[in-house]
Amino acid sequence: MDTTSLEQAVQVMQKRKQEWVVLPVERKVEMLLQVRKRLGENSDALVEASVRAKQINPGSPRVGEEWGAGPWTFAESINGYLETLRDLSKGNLPGLKKVTVRAGGQVVAQVFPGNIYDWLLMNGITAEVWMQPGITRENLGEHMAVYYKQKNPEGKVALVLGAGNTSSIVPLDILDRLYVRGHVVIIKMHLVNDYLGPVLEDVFAPYVQAGYLRFAYGGAEVGSFLVNHSGVEEIHITGGAHTHDLLLYGPGAEGAKRKRRNEPVLHKPVTSELGCVSPTIIAPGKWSKADLRYQAEHVVTMKLYNGGFNCVASQVLILSETWDQRREFMDAVRQLMSDLPPHKAYYPGAAERQRAAAAAYPGAELLGGGEVPRTLITGVDPNGENEYCFQNEFFGPVLAQTSLPGRDTAEYLRNAVRFCNEKLWGTLGANIIVHPKSMKELGPALDEAIAGLYYGTVGVNIWSVMGYCFPRAPWGAYPGHTHDNVQSGMGFVHNALMFNKPEKTVVYGSFYPFPRGLLHGYLSFMPKPPWFVTNRTAHVTMPLITKLLVDGSLRHLPFIFLSALKG
Repeated sequence: MDTTSLEQAVQVMQKRKQEWVVLPVERKVEMLLQVRKRLGENSDALVEASVRAKQINPGSPRVGEEWGAGPWTFAESINGYLETLRDLSKGNLPGLKKVTVRAGGQVVAQVFPGNIYDWLLMNGITAEVWMQPGITRENLGEHMAVYYKQKNPEGKVALVLGAGNTSSIVPLDILDRLYVRGHVVIIKMHLVNDYLGPVLEDVFAPYVQAGYLRFAYGGAEVGSFLVNHSGVEEIHITGGAHTHDLLLYGPGAEGAKRKRRNEPVLHKPVTSELGCVSPTIIAPGKWSKADLRYQAEHVVTMKLYNGGFNCVASQVLILSETWDQRREFMDAVRQLMSDLPPHKAYYPGAAERQRAAAAAYPGAELLGGGEVPRTLITGVDPNGENEYCFQNEFFGPVLAQTSLPGRDTAEYLRNAVRFCNEKLWGTLGANIIVHPKSMKELGPALDEAIAGLYYGTVGVNIWSVMGYCFPRAPWGAYPGHTHDNVQSGMGFVHNALMFNKPEKTVVYGSFYPFPRGLLHGYLSFMPKPPWFVTNRTAHVTMPLITKLLVDGSLRHLPFIFLSALKG
């Protein structure tokens, strides 16, 4: 885009920002309902565009990944905001199902399931938001939907620098700025997936036509123009820490010096979500062969979903030195990584990152998978200083494994928590997989481990990315980073319940899929999740779930369940 068009976009935003910030909630609900309808009409186009660009076989179950990381998550987010806005339109705070207090006084709000659709579609999954110190049961409401309580809110123009890996990130970042913060938005599309722009412009047409949203296209020069424009008042970036530092401190050696002195050249509020060296902690226990296979599929999904191009793709797998099934589990992981069909390495730099990882670890195993081979690095020394795989996000199909000591499971978990906090770069998401029998034996030690992990989202028997997918859960790095040590970023997005002081999201899943869970006494009716990379019917199940979320019709349920059971 030329500077004249960009200048016009900023001027329109400046003229409309105050109109949007005071627009009645009822009108905002109407516009969001229009977007949901338009999403239903454009979902196929969104998915088809991604399938073409990523060279996925249109008949493959992997098409389900584009539904899951695109229209399904987008529709979930719309519905989450709609529920909150309807509460606000009645003069109520966003509804909470359950609020508890942990030992020590930390307030915990259950945010999932939030309605009957959540319970039916994701049975057996729950999610909580743990609040920062100072939040109590009594004052929690004061820290929700703060923008909507202001008598004279000030409109602002926000620039969102979009990510290039999945089709839901841009729309979810737009909704966060519009509805949680009250900003009008200029979205600068990423060069990797700017082909989504025309479809998203059609989905968001009510906002574009009203002058509350503009799309911008182009390279670094477009981003630089908008970042430095006086009419752009706040910035959000989803991407890499390098891009964040480039914006804040400038390029090259001088930029590095400014960062060391913490003297930014950009003096605007900047929030960010910047990825992570994400750990998966396996708690030792006595697992059946079915358990070993299923949880190996789980780990490989965390690594290879979307080809490994996810900000919380599992990168470091942590096992107990004393677990007698360690080798059997790793054999299952290795076999799955070898057997899965190739996935196009569409994201720039994937080959270079894989080669750098393999060069750092000469014993790395190359397991096939196309032009950028899936790579498994085992036996990494947990005590090594500045280990390459602990400090560099691979953002691709590379998985590292390390082992830690522990006289019992509780001590091992304490060691794993300390290792993650002290050795691994980033604080976005972490995972713990633990057998139900081990959970009972651990007692409060498991809760202590979750509390001790300094991550914005922790998944227990479920991939932490589900915190991204559930709109009522805030998504972002663990609080406390600074611009000169930004790691996984600063601030939260999504957050349809509009908490202003969350500490972390904790998501819980079932160790067993249906029907095996019933045989073990667990009332979870969810079979193999449709986001598993080994699911055979994801390309059928995920579009059906999306349709239900868009039109609300329960007529889709029988077909969803039948498809899911075949997965």
